[in-house]
Amino acid sequence: MRLKKKNKGRQAKRLAVKTAIVMLGGTLAIQPAGAVMPAGWSPVHIHAAAAAAAANTLKEVSESIVTSGAKRIDYLWTATRSGKTATSNVHVIEVDLSNPNVKLDAISGKNSTVGTLNTVQNMVKESGAVAGINADVFNTTTEGAPMGPQITNGVLMSTPEQLSGMYAFGISNSRVPSVDSYSFKGTVTAQDGTAYQLAGMNQSSYSPEGGSSVYSHVDAAYIYTSAWGGAQRPKNSATTPTEVLVRNGVIEKISIDAPLADTPPADGYILRTHGKAADFVKSHLQVGQTIQSDYTLVSNTTGKNVDPNSFQMLVGGHTILVNNGAAAAFSRDITGVSGSSYVSRSAVGYSKDGKKVYLITTEKYGNSTGVNLKELQDIMVKLGVYKGMNLDGGGSTTMVERPLAETSLTLSHSTQYDTTQRSVSNGIGVFSTAPQGQLKGMKVSGANVLLLGTTASYTAKGYDNYYNPYTVDSAAASWSVTSGSIGTFSGNTLTATKAGSGTITVKSGSVTSTYNVEVVGKDQIASLKIDTAAGVLASGAQVSVPITVTLKDGKTYKLSGNSVKWEFIGFTATQKDNTLTVNTVNDGTKTGYAIARYDGYPTMIPLTPGQSETVFEDFENPNYLISGQVTPDTTLGGVKLVTGLGGQTTGKSLQISYDFTAGTGTKASYAVFNTNGRTVGGSPSSMTMDIYGDKSLNWLRAEFIDNAGKSYLVDLAKQIDWSGWKNVKADLSSLGMSYPVKLKRIYVVTTGDGQDERAASGSIGIDNIKMQFPVNVPAAPSTQIVMNIGNKAATVGGKAYTLDVAPVEMQGTTYVPIRFISEAMGGIVKWEQSLSRVTVLRGSTMLEMNIGKKEMNVNGKVSATSVAPIIQNNRTLIPIRLVSENLGLKVDYEAKTRKVTIS
Repeated sequence: MRLKKKNKGRQAKRLAVKTAIVMLGGTLAIQPAGAVMPAGWSPVHIHAAAAAAAANTLKEVSESIVTSGAKRIDYLWTATRSGKTATSNVHVIEVDLSNPNVKLDAISGKNSTVGTLNTVQNMVKESGAVAGINADVFNTTTEGAPMGPQITNGVLMSTPEQLSGMYAFGISNSRVPSVDSYSFKGTVTAQDGTAYQLAGMNQSSYSPEGGSSVYSHVDAAYIYTSAWGGAQRPKNSATTPTEVLVRNGVIEKISIDAPLADTPPADGYILRTHGKAADFVKSHLQVGQTIQSDYTLVSNTTGKNVDPNSFQMLVGGHTILVNNGAAAAFSRDITGVSGSSYVSRSAVGYSKDGKKVYLITTEKYGNSTGVNLKELQDIMVKLGVYKGMNLDGGGSTTMVERPLAETSLTLSHSTQYDTTQRSVSNGIGVFSTAPQGQLKGMKVSGANVLLLGTTASYTAKGYDNYYNPYTVDSAAASWSVTSGSIGTFSGNTLTATKAGSGTITVKSGSVTSTYNVEVVGKDQIASLKIDTAAGVLASGAQVSVPITVTLKDGKTYKLSGNSVKWEFIGFTATQKDNTLTVNTVNDGTKTGYAIARYDGYPTMIPLTPGQSETVFEDFENPNYLISGQVTPDTTLGGVKLVTGLGGQTTGKSLQISYDFTAGTGTKASYAVFNTNGRTVGGSPSSMTMDIYGDKSLNWLRAEFIDNAGKSYLVDLAKQIDWSGWKNVKADLSSLGMSYPVKLKRIYVVTTGDGQDERAASGSIGIDNIKMQFPVNVPAAPSTQIVMNIGNKAATVGGKAYTLDVAPVEMQGTTYVPIRFISEAMGGIVKWEQSLSRVTVLRGSTMLEMNIGKKEMNVNGKVSATSVAPIIQNNRTLIPIRLVSENLGLKVDYEAKTRKVTIS
C-alpha cells in the first residue's frame, strides 16, 4: 500500500490535493483520533471473529539464525474463511534487544535520505544492515517521504504529518521498544524575539486532517535538512516559497517568493515558508542575523512532549493492531488499506518484557493466500506480541536477509510480484554490532543431487561465534565423502560413481561440516518424463526435450537432454542440450520414436509428420487494420508500428501506449486486429509472442472470439515485471473454444485494486506472434487377433497365421508371444538379449518389461505387476491382459474353448 492523491482529473497534477492511503484501491478515510470499528462490524461480528480466531492456527515450520541476537522463524497460518480452509506463509525476524550484539535502526531512501524511494534490499545493503523489512506508508504522487516520523541513528530525519490515528514504532537510547502515536510541535524564533510555528521537517506535500487548509504548505513554515533527498522542497505543493538558508544558527541567504538554488547544508537547514509564514520572514529575518529553531514530538496518548533525542530509532506506520497482548480496536478506518482483503502485509511489535521485537511479514504469492488485518492481529497475538502496529503492506511488503555464512543479501520470500521489489519510503534494519569472532561453523553449498558420471564442485562458507560471515578457503579445506558410497573427491570436486545417498564432510582447522548428497540411479526413479508430448517428424524439425525425473521419495528434478542416452527409431537425429534436431526420416515411417535412458531407465517421445508452429503476425507488412482502443473514455492510448524498439535493429513491431492517469476503476489500452478480429487458421493449442516490457507491473491480456461468438480472455502476463524483450506463452488448449477462432485484441490493463502500485503510463512492444499446434500421433491399425491356448494356429483380421510358440496358461495367467501381437497391431518390438528386456512401441505408448521381473514401465512410469514375462522356446511371452490393455487393446477370453480375442 502507498499513499496516493485522490484523482480529481488532470488538473489535479498541478495542485496539492487531498491524499489517501491506498493498498488495493481503497482510500484512507478521514476519521477522528481514537478507536474505530471496521465498516459493517457489530459486537456480534466481533464475537464471531473471536471464535474464528480461536480456531485458526499458527504452526512453526522452520528457524534459522540471521546474526547474534536475531533469528528468522517461518510459520504456516491456517484459517477458516467462509467455511473453507486457507493457508498463508508468515515470516518473522525475531530480535533480542537484551543481546548487545544486535540493534534495530530506521533505514531509508537513496544515500540514506528521505524523499527518495528505494527498495528494501538496497536500503539494507547501503546501510550495512544484515536484514530488514519495509516500514511506513507514503504518498506515491510526491517524493514519497514517510508519513510518520523517522529517526535514524538518533537523528530526526522527518516529522509526522498531521493525520489521525497513525502510530510509530521506536527504540529508545536505553533499548526500550515502544509503539505510540505522535504529533509535531516546533517554532523558529527571529533575532528580535518574534516566533513562528513550524509545521514540520522534511515532508512531502499532503492534505492535513483537522487543519485550516487542505494544502499542507499553505501559510506554513517547514525545515528541510541535509537528510532531504527530494529534487524540490517539495513538489506539487501548490505554493511559491520564500526560503531562508541557515548555517550554524546564522541566516546566510534569503530568497523572496522563489526557491533557493542551494541544497540544505549539513551544518544547517533551509527554512521553507509560504503566505503568512513568508510574511514572518519578510518582516523579521535578515541575512547575518541569528535564528533559533526548537521542536519536539508530542505523544498523542499522554499529551506530553517527547524529546526526539531520546530515541535511537523511530519509524511510522498505520493503525495500532495489538495492545496489552490482545487485538486492539483500529485507530483508523482500515478501508483505505483494504483491511478486509487477503494480501501481503507487514507489521512490527514487541514482547511484554520489552526484550523481543518481532518484524513480521505475511505472503501473498503462489499457494500462500495472504491475510486480512483481523487475521494479522490474531497472528501477532499468537506470536506473543504485547503491543504492535501495522506497516505498509500489499506490494510494498518485503523482507530481506543475509543468510547464515553468506555475505550477500537475498529476499526472504516472494513479494506480491514474485522477485520484483517495489521502491518504498523507509524500512526497519537489523544491524550486527559484534566484533569479528572465531570460526564457529561452516555451510556447504553445491549440487545436492548428481547424475552418474558427472562432477560437482563444492564451497564452504564460514560463520563466526557471532553468526557473522567468516572467510574459509574452500580449496585448502579437507573434503571427503562417506567411504565406499557415491563418489570420490579431488580437492573440492566430487565425481559421482555410484547411485545412492552419501554425506560430504569438509574440515577447516578444528571445524567440520557435513552436507547430504544423492546420486540418482534407476532404482530410485518412479518416473521419467519428457516435458513435450510429441514432436514433428520432418527433416530439420527441432523438438524440445527437457526431462523431469520423479524419485520414489516424491522429489522431482529437471534433467537436461545431455543427462541421458538417446535412441532414435524410424529417423536419425542429433541432440544438444534440451533440443533434438531431426536429420533424416526413414522411408515409410509414420511414427518415429526417441527413447531416452538414464542409467537404463527409459522414457519416450513420439514424432509424427505435421505442423507444429506458424507465424501469425510479424508486423512487417500487415495488410489489415490494426487500431487503438481505450476504456474508459478518460484513458489515453494508441498503437503504431515502430522500428528499432529497445535494440530491435531490423524489422517492425507493434507498440501499445497507455496513460491511465485519469479516471478510476479498471483501465485498458487495446490493439484491435481487423476491427472484429483476425482469423487464426487451424486449432492452435498455444500462442507465443515477443513482448517488450516496461516493468510497469500492469496486466497484459489477449481476447479471442470463437466460432460461436463467445469471448475468451487469455493472460499473457499477470504483471509486466521485466524491461526489454521477453517471449511469453499462453495456453489455449484448456479454454474449450469452438474453432476456428479470431484473435480480436491484445491489451494492457490495470485494475482498481492496487492501482497505485503500477505505472500509470508507458508503452509495450509486440512482435512475432506465433501459434503452436498439437502434434497428433496417428492411431495404430485396428484389427482383431484370435488365438487358442496351447495352439500355434492364429488369425489376424481373419487371415491365418502359424505362431512360433503357442499361448500358454500358467497359474491362472495367459501368456502370449509379444512380438506377434505387437507387430500384428502395428507396433514395434525391441529385444535386448543381454538385459533380458523387451520394449514395445505402439502409437504414443512405450511399454517395457524384463524377463522374470514383476514390474512394468509404461511411458516412463514404473508400476509393480503380479506376474512377470517368461521365455519359452526362445520366444518372449507376456501376460496378455496386463500388456494389451496398457497398449490400448481389448482382451476377451472364452473359457470353454480357451479362445483369446484381442481387438
